[in-house]
Amino acid sequence: MSSPASVHPPVEDPRVEHARYWRFSGLPETDLLTARFVTTAFVRHTHPTYTIGLITDGIEEFTHAHGRARVGRGGLAVVGPEEVHTGHAGAPEGWSYRVFYPTPETVTGVARELGMRGTPSFTESGIDSPEAARALGRAHLAAEHGQVLAASSHAREGLALLLRSHGRERATVPGRHTARSEVERAREILAARLVDPPTLEELAARVGMGPFALNRAFRATYGLPPHAYLTQVRVDRARVLLRSGRRVSEAAAETGFADQSHLTRHFKRRLGVPPGAYRRDMLAV
Repeated sequence: MSSPASVHPPVEDPRVEHARYWRFSGLPETDLLTARFVTTAFVRHTHPTYTIGLITDGIEEFTHAHGRARVGRGGLAVVGPEEVHTGHAGAPEGWSYRVFYPTPETVTGVARELGMRGTPSFTESGIDSPEAARALGRAHLAAEHGQVLAASSHAREGLALLLRSHGRERATVPGRHTARSEVERAREILAARLVDPPTLEELAARVGMGPFALNRAFRATYGLPPHAYLTQVRVDRARVLLRSGRRVSEAAAETGFADQSHLTRHFKRRLGVPPGAYRRDMLAV
């Protein structure tokens, strides 16, 4: 009979999903995520930050503003602030990754040190940049172990390498649509009325457009129709409230969701975790 010391520990099931968000003190206002997803599929959504994910296993497939990308182990999945994207497994075993969510100000600050002007964008969304990937991987691991100075140094090095190899100065697109000021006004109204949003007809009347024209112009500008954009803003606001210590039920009520389960459904479809788990992990730091 084998002694207890010779018994091998159980092997972790690679199909078990897990995810953890936390705030990274090494870069201003930056969240981190470490996760494994198999069946989770993200709906079309945005982040107010950049999303820079280092794939550590498997394959992630996602749509973005310019098409579709498949990124495997060692690659970087990158989307810009407010860029509409999805996400799902590109292989039966799913994918694991380590993600940075740096603010536009943080990335712009690094870009300026490199001599770039304006808020940068990237030439691709599925990026092969081994040096940047290694530096960002070191940063994420250091952050996980509380090594703030090392994590901050590696993160800035990784961002600089990524910007040098695949960064570009974002170009202004003239004539993107014919009703820019009206659409911006509609967005402002939605952001101010999370709890009691107007109907599409009311919103269109407020900005002096027809409902169909507004719906089309809004989607052309922000990548989402008004109702989906409203849900995204509600989720983003709920994240801020949860990080500040609000209970899930309070965050739901303050952002216009019908109840806690309504928030949970939309939150998980965009972040991969329920709001209660997000709140617990963010407050545990």
